[in-house]
Amino acid sequence: MRVIIAAAGTAGHINPGIAIANKIKEEQKDSKIIFIGTTRGLENDLVPRAGYELKTINAYGLSKKISFDTIKKMYLTLKGYKEADKIVKEFKPDIVIGTGGYICGAVITAASKQKIPTMLHESNSFPGVAVKMLAKKTNTILVSFEETKNKIKKAKNIVHTGTPVKIKKRGYGVQEKSEIIRQLGLNQIKPIVLVSGGSQGAQKINEAIIEIIKNGQNKNYQIMWATGPKQFDIIKEELEKHQININNINNVKITPYIYNMEEALNVADVAIGRAGAMTVTEITNLGKPSILVPLPNVSHNHQYYNAKVLENIGAAKIILNDELTGEKLNKTIEEIILNPSEMKKMGENALKISTQDAENKIYQEIKKLVK
Repeated sequence: MRVIIAAAGTAGHINPGIAIANKIKEEQKDSKIIFIGTTRGLENDLVPRAGYELKTINAYGLSKKISFDTIKKMYLTLKGYKEADKIVKEFKPDIVIGTGGYICGAVITAASKQKIPTMLHESNSFPGVAVKMLAKKTNTILVSFEETKNKIKKAKNIVHTGTPVKIKKRGYGVQEKSEIIRQLGLNQIKPIVLVSGGSQGAQKINEAIIEIIKNGQNKNYQIMWATGPKQFDIIKEELEKHQININNINNVKITPYIYNMEEALNVADVAIGRAGAMTVTEITNLGKPSILVPLPNVSHNHQYYNAKVLENIGAAKIILNDELTGEKLNKTIEEIILNPSEMKKMGENALKISTQDAENKIYQEIKKLVK
């Protein structure tokens, strides 16, 4: 099978594309797969690291504000359509798949014009502009949330598959779980609250956790906290101002990044973080109660809508970014961990909308298009 995958910008767009590519390779080892992206996004690191060839074209999101910069980006984006058309013609794919970013417009359009089967994957609850615009010319649209189906009009075919993620639910035995918790530098006595703002950290969440630690409010729970590499030293200095040693805090383990996130999330009792599609998928697949702080100022406020899916079924509690304080976060944590039956129910509710085996479901849809 010959496949082009269009993915650009963030890890939330690129990692699902890589997961799909890996599944195709697993099923058909002689498949030839290339990615199309831009020169600016994380695809330039993640795609080659995963072992795939990356070709780049010009693609920009266009602003409604008229300026020299807007006109320049419009010109380059139109040029990108020609570049995409050339790549598709030369590669002769059996299918073209888009997993997110402005790049999809040019690549899916080029494939559609050349009568090549096309597929789009939308990870977020609220579909992006590209998916809405391309719905009529795309053969199959895959969605992570069932609710998304009603938000995409005039689509030929929409299938709920979920989003492929690396982190899986693990049924650890008592001894294995105990050893993981010990290696994390925590104990088995108090509930574990895992805090992560993604690979770069989340400043607002970090500020709230600092407040909790400074006031010694986490007496009833332990904190496993990934600050993000760029914020670790800043947080260390801030805590030192209050005579707190970052490496020796009661009931707290602080690290720039959690490399064994699958293990950490599996043994955690509650998860705190942003509400990107990958995060929400991982939380639901593992059946974890969560406190979500959607990142503001993102396209269509999609993180809020991702979080709302979980809140609506009683699986998560939302705290808006502007309303987040240490006091409010601590109160919300204690509402969950001091009520074991509520915590258990939230986890069960999260599992109800989990989508296991997303890679295989997506592969089956690919096979339907590639005869």
